[in-house]
Amino acid sequence: MTAPLASPPAQLLVDGKLLPASDGATYPILNPATGAEIGRAPDATAADVDAAIAAARRAFDETGWSTDVALRVRCLRQLHAALVEEGEAFRALTTAEVGMPGFMMGAAGFDVPVEGLAWVADLAERYDYETDLGVAAPMGIATRRTVRREAVGVVAAITPWNVPNQINLAKVGPALAAGCSVVLKPAPDTPWVACELGRLVAERTDIPAGVLNVVTPSSNEVAAALTSDPRVDMVSFTGSTATGRAIMAAAAPTLKRVFLELGGKSAAIVLDDADVAASAAATAFTACIHAGQGCALTTRLVVPRDRFDEAVESAAATMASIGVADPADPGAICGPVISAAQRDRVESYLRLAREEGHRIATGGRVLDDRDGFWVEPTVVALPDNSSRLAQEEIFGPVLVVIPHDGDDDAVRIANDSAYGLSGSVESGDVERAKAVARRIRTGTLAVNGGVWFSPDAPFGGYKQSGLGREMGVAGFEEYLETKTIAEPA
Repeated sequence: MTAPLASPPAQLLVDGKLLPASDGATYPILNPATGAEIGRAPDATAADVDAAIAAARRAFDETGWSTDVALRVRCLRQLHAALVEEGEAFRALTTAEVGMPGFMMGAAGFDVPVEGLAWVADLAERYDYETDLGVAAPMGIATRRTVRREAVGVVAAITPWNVPNQINLAKVGPALAAGCSVVLKPAPDTPWVACELGRLVAERTDIPAGVLNVVTPSSNEVAAALTSDPRVDMVSFTGSTATGRAIMAAAAPTLKRVFLELGGKSAAIVLDDADVAASAAATAFTACIHAGQGCALTTRLVVPRDRFDEAVESAAATMASIGVADPADPGAICGPVISAAQRDRVESYLRLAREEGHRIATGGRVLDDRDGFWVEPTVVALPDNSSRLAQEEIFGPVLVVIPHDGDDDAVRIANDSAYGLSGSVESGDVERAKAVARRIRTGTLAVNGGVWFSPDAPFGGYKQSGLGREMGVAGFEEYLETKTIAEPA
């Protein structure tokens, strides 16, 4: 068993202390590229989760964290500096634990979320927490009104395995910057990078004990306390739509604030005046990134009907040329899927494609002749948008290609989805592309290759892709309450 050299064993962070699970239990951390155990995570107990919630509640209620902006800014900058300094070890650990190709570390894998931490520290420093509405005379009484923005309270941040550094920091950073205390619960598939974040907070910052806690239970039942405990004021969750529904239901009795960033089945629309072959190739490349394990990846390619075969062939050629590679290899684009369970889930969709009689233009197999959890990059040609392959989030390197009959039909197909997270439009006329983009009910859209992913740009979805926004000013304000104070003028 080998682990990245610079990464200490995973430990919980509870009330400022780095700890094992209270009963000493652990579970294995696997490298998805090999299936081998590379470390062990503390299997947090119900008592550990309870202690973390209690610590967060105390830190919010009894320390000056929620009101001391200067302290928060200083501490976030300390954490940013520590992440930059230990970046090489974090990148190596992320590739080993997540199966994420190294080229992604310059973007969502590591560098952009770390940049986002610095961005939100700057925002917290300059943000206007009070707004003077001036004097008015409601009901004939001269009154000065002030609107204050104050921290929500204790936040349970529940994060998935696909891009853990990005999502951990996109929740922890703004929540801490706003003055909240946090219990971070990462996915059991990728606990180590979250534990490393906790270690840096404990060892390298002045963040008071209890302000950030990290717990890593393997049991959903143990973790569920975070969604129902009355001491928790807000749940910030990224993951599947099904789990998001369960979290909403669990939070309802105590009327917690809920932020949800959920699934996606985003459409890449190619209009008839675009370079269809080039657009298809670019979409196929995108669908291969990190084995298709990205909620905002465009996994439906919607192309003009009379160019359908050309688009399928171009996408298939691109995916075939990419193939799969060890994520530790410098040129890797499509690595493994995260686990045997995820591999089997993707395989069930490949089986469905065959059962429904669809043409698989390339790929279509799991690679069970090698260690780890691998799926071939796959292109499936569909006659329309009705198949489950077009409607459900697969979360693997599978691209479906669907024909459209003009701009209106392309918009109809894009919107014919329970999801509304992202998408793209390609056209030789940027104004035409923007006109189509405005009609698509999704939270982010790329027009002619534009890039929306950035710390200052809000990200989130319509419909069953979630509630609220992450990143940007909107993402920071998710963690603030609004209070109006009136005094005699």
